[in-house]
Amino acid sequence: MEQERKIALLIDCDNANYHAIEGVLNELAKYGVTNIRRAYGNWKSSHLKGWEEQLHPFAIQPIQQFAYTSGKNATDAAMIIDAIDLLYTQQLDAFALMTSDSDFTPLVMRILTNGLKVYGFGEKKTPPPFVNACSQFIYTENLEVTEDEPEKIPEVRKDMKKSRNELRGDAKLVNLLRNAAEQTAEEDGWSHLGRIGQYISNNTSFSPVNYGYKKLSDLIRVSELFLIDMRNNSVMYIKDKRKPSQE
Repeated sequence: MEQERKIALLIDCDNANYHAIEGVLNELAKYGVTNIRRAYGNWKSSHLKGWEEQLHPFAIQPIQQFAYTSGKNATDAAMIIDAIDLLYTQQLDAFALMTSDSDFTPLVMRILTNGLKVYGFGEKKTPPPFVNACSQFIYTENLEVTEDEPEKIPEVRKDMKKSRNELRGDAKLVNLLRNAAEQTAEEDGWSHLGRIGQYISNNTSFSPVNYGYKKLSDLIRVSELFLIDMRNNSVMYIKDKRKPSQE
């Protein structure tokens, strides 16, 4: 029996939206069990009230960090120290950092050096260096649930889904998908979707969630950039529509 992957989730409450926490945990459940959940901030501050209400429902441990000096972010330092401690004292497979602060970029790179994955979750204002450093980065706007929609399942917001034309108009995305398909193509020109996903994961922080789709296969279908061949009823192979047929 394959051992369940262990993930530590560290939350910078000063730079993260509590509306997205359930969606973040649902997303992490795809990769393993989030057995360490810590939220950092000054819990005496009224602006963390929203986060305070999420602690018990989601079994998150609050870590108190006083603002000892005005203008200095003590929360960042506390999170970084804890992350390094966990890296060397716990048998973890991955870290998840929920923050929009690029100051954690060196931490991400340090964790990656030890061979662990780093899943990043932050708002669209998150600076590119942090986004690009993560193994995978998901914008939390796609995972948020507001008080107006308490019954909504916080997975991927349907109103965030990019249309066919929007996907095809994103040159960076199109180039990423086509290059991944080309690099993983077999002798017949077809590419196994699983290998494409692994290739993308090894090279970028891409996630289909940022485009409104739970699965890469769903995004591929909507984009209509590729021919699709379902083998053994469940295995998807794709080929760039621009490639000539080898039949």
